[in-house]
Amino acid sequence: MRVDGKWYRTIWLHNEQTVQIIDQRHLPHEFVVEDITNTESMAIAIKDMHLRGAGLIGCAAAFGTYLATREAAAVGAEGLLERARESGRRLQETRPTAVNLKVGVQRVLTAVESSVGAGLGTADIVESAKQEAIKFTDEDAEFCRRIGENGAALIEEIYNRKRESGIKECVVNVLTHCNAGWLAFADWGSALSPVYVAFDKGISLHVWVDETRPRNQGAALTAWELGRHGVPHTVIADNAGGHLMQRGMVDIVFTGADRVTRTGDACNKIGTYLKALAAHDNKVPFYVALPSSTIDWELADGADIPIEQRGDEEVRFAEGLCEEDGKRRKVLLTPAGSKAGNWAFDVTPSRLLSGLLTERGLAEASEQGLGKLFPEKLPC
Repeated sequence: MRVDGKWYRTIWLHNEQTVQIIDQRHLPHEFVVEDITNTESMAIAIKDMHLRGAGLIGCAAAFGTYLATREAAAVGAEGLLERARESGRRLQETRPTAVNLKVGVQRVLTAVESSVGAGLGTADIVESAKQEAIKFTDEDAEFCRRIGENGAALIEEIYNRKRESGIKECVVNVLTHCNAGWLAFADWGSALSPVYVAFDKGISLHVWVDETRPRNQGAALTAWELGRHGVPHTVIADNAGGHLMQRGMVDIVFTGADRVTRTGDACNKIGTYLKALAAHDNKVPFYVALPSSTIDWELADGADIPIEQRGDEEVRFAEGLCEEDGKRRKVLLTPAGSKAGNWAFDVTPSRLLSGLLTERGLAEASEQGLGKLFPEKLPC
């Protein structure tokens, strides 16, 4: 995505010692690039949500594992491998729900294990870790680009159908929840990638942006990146989506996912399940867009996905820019003594989904549907 005329990814290798990320805590009011120079800093960045999004934390974990090999290069090949494994475990503990994190760590660890097994020296082992982290991140960006191409066809189909029906001001209204755009992946995004591709093709569209309490990723991040790309959009309260669907004001829903089972159950930001119920009741197509790194092939039931519970301060407090002095302020929303629950994700059962949009195309939300696109992944 272009920011002030320059194309950025969300994470990149600045030099051999430094990984750079866009620190999303400062958006939408400031654009800040953060330097990450060691594994512990990367773990903190993931846990404290300097960066977030299923694909991006997978890439961050891959680069974090690479940094671990640099830190341990002086202890020899076997010691390096053990340190890398320890760092991988530390990274995987930061966020329990998104499976991409585990995949990113494992991809780099496998490269390190192969290099150690081949008798390579530490410099070559570190280089193999670096190249695998880069490769994994490049794949994330490319998979999301393909998701965009595949999903744009769905938007175009709706646009053509509305135009053929004689609607004068033909606009496709898309609803999305949370942020599954460019900021949630290395590039392009999953749920927003079809929007960007369709928009760039000249299709008239508009996006309803759920605010996505309690961290407001929709209001802060999705609205920011859509605005940067010039896509018309409107931020709405989380509970407005069902009303808009009843009024015929939503043509299609795209969300991302943090983990999808092999049977098609999709875990995404809390509130997604309610949007899927409303869409199902109003016959609005509801698609989950995801790269294959988000599929947990070992899980069959969405009820088995671990649901992260975050601190109650995210619900009790809100943070934003104060109009009077232009400074960021944190304010208490609830009575001082009130407790708050903060489940970060929920699970939408496959029966409510119109399909799963992947880099290999559109799949039915079922084991058979995913198996047709990824036959090599299904358990024997």
